[in-house]
Amino acid sequence: MIRRPLRPLARILSARAEGTDPDLVEAEERAARLAARHRAERQKAETRLLLLGVVFILCFTTVAGRMALLSAAVPVEPRAEGTSEPIRAQRANIVDHNGAILATNLVTASLYAQPAQMIDPAAAAEALAAIFPDLDAETLRARFTDGRKFLWIKRTISPEQRQAVHDLGEPGLLFGPREVRFYPNGALASHVLGGASFGREGVDAAEIVGTAGVERMFDQRLRDPAEVGEALRLSIDIDAQVALEEVLATGMAEMHAKGAVGILMEADTGQIRALASLPDFDPNQRPPLPTSGDPADSPLFNRAAQGRYELGSSFKPLTAALAIEEGKVGPKTLVDTKGPMHWGRFTIHDFHNYGPRLTVEDVLVKSSNIGAARLAIASGTAAQKRFLGEVGMLAPVPVELSEAARTTPMVPSSWSDLSTITIGFGHGIAVTPLHLATAYAMLANGGLRVHPSIVASDVRPTEADRIISARTSQEIREMLRQVVVRGTAKGADIPGYAVAGKTGTADKPLRHGGYARDKVISTFASFFPVDKPRYVLVITLDEPVTYINKTAFRTAGLTAVPVAAKAIKRLAPVLGMRPDAPVETEEPPLYTVAGNE
Repeated sequence: MIRRPLRPLARILSARAEGTDPDLVEAEERAARLAARHRAERQKAETRLLLLGVVFILCFTTVAGRMALLSAAVPVEPRAEGTSEPIRAQRANIVDHNGAILATNLVTASLYAQPAQMIDPAAAAEALAAIFPDLDAETLRARFTDGRKFLWIKRTISPEQRQAVHDLGEPGLLFGPREVRFYPNGALASHVLGGASFGREGVDAAEIVGTAGVERMFDQRLRDPAEVGEALRLSIDIDAQVALEEVLATGMAEMHAKGAVGILMEADTGQIRALASLPDFDPNQRPPLPTSGDPADSPLFNRAAQGRYELGSSFKPLTAALAIEEGKVGPKTLVDTKGPMHWGRFTIHDFHNYGPRLTVEDVLVKSSNIGAARLAIASGTAAQKRFLGEVGMLAPVPVELSEAARTTPMVPSSWSDLSTITIGFGHGIAVTPLHLATAYAMLANGGLRVHPSIVASDVRPTEADRIISARTSQEIREMLRQVVVRGTAKGADIPGYAVAGKTGTADKPLRHGGYARDKVISTFASFFPVDKPRYVLVITLDEPVTYINKTAFRTAGLTAVPVAAKAIKRLAPVLGMRPDAPVETEEPPLYTVAGNE
């Protein structure tokens, strides 16, 4: 572009020749230049306005076209999911140690309504209430006629119910495909499996999510499309689970107990072969969570993994193991048991007067609180706290149950000498039965801490997991065998299986402090056979009481021990164990007079 000069030479010379003012020439040229600039700017603005108008026309045309397409389309009921991600209904099976199915998916249907397509909403409401007794005809009629376009009626229905609804011939009642989680064994191993429910839902599918137990712990793995074809194999043996639950239910009823726990664990590996908590539930019809009262009263409460109890004298073998490992005593070392024992303003008693001295072995055999207290003091507070931490008594049990991961033992806030004494005989510390089973596996297997697992695995403890020496373990096993042979657990002396173990009876703490006089937790922690232990069995009863000659007894020797004896007799053959000696053909009664604990 050539810029126009303000004082053209030709015009300046011409103006001078004509005698006019040359400055007028510059003014004219300046005015002409401004006029040209205004014309250019106006043309640019008109071009921009034209383009903007075209854009608006295109946008309105697009919106109008989309609205026309939507108005002409067939209406479709929106799905329940909040994102465009498809719902994955499939879920991998769960099987036991031998491949028996514990949880699988079952194809069924859902029922929903589109009231606008219904011919006779009132008649449909009456018919549905007859097919599904939990539905109310008046409520359905109101919902069918309040103007809504979509209504869920039943998330899942049986084939018989589907046929009955189909026979109504109502076009506004429609079915959607569904997969539901099915537990073919009902309540069996319910606290292990936990249960599942629906997550995101749509007309064509519903997401299945785990709510508790291994279903929740392995929820992502079970829902992973790449893993759906590979079943989750548990360490549970379904035959052992059946045997344990049957014996435990019978024992709980005969001992008038509020609840019961049974744990069967491999001593060498920590693999859990059976785990039962009573009362239980059917995960196919999982009850709702309690909204009031004590959560432990709900059948959903897993007493084995969530119940924190003072387990009484069943702790004494741990106290003895520490003292022996520290070199303070041996099995035949005499311990001062003269009672009562005074510590500050507190007094410690034994159930009976056992005399001024007992060997360490007899401290366990006779279950002397004073003797266990002396052993705990000899080891010291620091050693006791360290030892219990190494055994796993101060942290949640690392087992694949969502409930266990949230359950931390209750320990003293200030670990004083008095705490050391009371913990020495199982008071002042509250742990789960799973903690106890894990600790007894260490005592039985040569001193190696196991990592308890509910999932099938080949992992075994190594020397890096050693807590006590093999010699200490051997001495503890021999002493616990004497507890069964001539001590508080005589009722568990089963011919052919050489059971070893320890009883424990602990008063239940009251909510506002102190202990109840007529409510106890009774426990028998055992392993068998004693020469080469294969299995640990822990039986715990909540508030048991048995009557002999119209006299009430609550101690573990008369409650938990007989139940454990029956359980071992049922479990051993199931586990492929043959007795070393002939077993009596006539089974003894469930209870026998065996001692104080």
